[in-house]
Amino acid sequence: MKKTLLAVCLFALALGAAQAQKITGAGATFPYPIYSKWFSEYSAAHPGVEVNYQSIGSGGGITQVTKGLVDFGASDMPMTDQALSASPIKLVHIPTVLGAVVPIFNVPGVDSMKFSPDVLADIYLGKIQNWNDARIAKDNAGAKLPDQKIIVVHRAEGSGTSFIWTDYLSKVSKDWANGPSKGTAPGWPTGVGGKGNEGVAGLVRQLPGAIGYVELIYALQNKINFGEVKNASGKWLKASIEGVTAAAATAKIPNDYRVSITNAPGDASYPISSFTYLLIPTKSTDPAKAKVLHDMLSWIIKSGEGEVTNLSYAPLPDALAQKVLQTVYALQ
Repeated sequence: MKKTLLAVCLFALALGAAQAQKITGAGATFPYPIYSKWFSEYSAAHPGVEVNYQSIGSGGGITQVTKGLVDFGASDMPMTDQALSASPIKLVHIPTVLGAVVPIFNVPGVDSMKFSPDVLADIYLGKIQNWNDARIAKDNAGAKLPDQKIIVVHRAEGSGTSFIWTDYLSKVSKDWANGPSKGTAPGWPTGVGGKGNEGVAGLVRQLPGAIGYVELIYALQNKINFGEVKNASGKWLKASIEGVTAAAATAKIPNDYRVSITNAPGDASYPISSFTYLLIPTKSTDPAKAKVLHDMLSWIIKSGEGEVTNLSYAPLPDALAQKVLQTVYALQ
């Protein structure tokens, strides 16, 4: 009897070891709070599956997945045609959630702030250098703006959040479009760098006079003031799930899902909104691992989307979610 029980236990352990899968990913910090929740929940519900995600920035995620160093990447910036063609590993973009990038600020004595698009661009170009500048004062009548130098904070590494921010600035400012332009790591005209959304939030919170940009959840979690932004219709909006959803509703989504929704039209559209993506190999040399990864993606679309609003992200619209699910099912 003891030998039989031992044999059964050994078989069960061997079976568990055979089924165990470690999935690795790396990339965007923008969606890290929801990804951390999802991956933890999926692993807990699937014994033997471990999902390890490193929040290193979109640029790092793209590099690691194209080199085959991780099983999936994550980016807020859609890869370019050139980058996709050059990658030895063929990838598909899987949109997961939508989020907002917000201008955060630390101005002594000021709790609320409005930012015109051209003002944001010129602050980051270094043309507006003081908080009591006449153009800031014009948008913030009645505010007691201090005679204090603006400390510009940006990302220190290649970042999808930076791409969203600079994609927006390029649409609203010719000087930005013709100068630094859009990208994950543009040549910043001024400012100091923080690593990750966490680093930017930390610097702004620590430095009186600072301004930065982070995904909405980082502003809320760190209790940092963030401003209203004038949208394409001339309406002042503070970032919200509803504003992000309205921006997405205006977009025509291509079959490969690569699309920009910054500065979207419509009174209700928050102007600095974006999809974020998982970058998934279209084929895998490890069928068992691929099966687990594809199952996890299906779980995210069918179950995980219901949790995103608790962390101030916007879920995929239902029709888009169904389309994405079919893309996942088609993966090998």
